[in-house]
Amino acid sequence: MADADLDAIIRQLAKQQQKTLTAAVKKQRDHYAARAAKAKDGTAKQLNRQLAKDALEIGTATVKRLQMSADNAAYSHARSMRQATEAAKAVAAKAAKEVKADKPKKSSKKTAKKPSVK
Repeated sequence: MADADLDAIIRQLAKQQQKTLTAAVKKQRDHYAARAAKAKDGTAKQLNRQLAKDALEIGTATVKRLQMSADNAAYSHARSMRQATEAAKAVAAKAAKEVKADKPKKSSKKTAKKPSVK
C-alpha cells in the first residue's frame, strides 16, 4: 500500500464510509417504520411513516454528497500530482540545460608556459 496512488485510497475509503452510512440510514429508516407499525393512532402512524421516508431521503442525499466530495478530493489530488510532476520535469530540464551551457569548452590548442626570463 506504500506505493499505491493516494487518489485511489481516497476513493476506497469513501466507498467504505458510504457503505457504513447507507447501513446507518437504513437502520434509522427501519426504526421509524417499526415505530409506525407499533403506533396506536393514525396521526402517530402517519408521522413515523413520514419520518422514515424523510430519513431515507436525507440520508441518501448525505451519502451522495460525501461520495461527490471524496471524488472531488481524489481528482484534485491526482491533478495536483500531475502538475507537480510536470513542474519537476521542467525544472530538471532547465537545470540540465544550464549545466550544459556552463561547461567550459576545451580548446584544441595547447598553451605552453613560457619560461620567465630574469
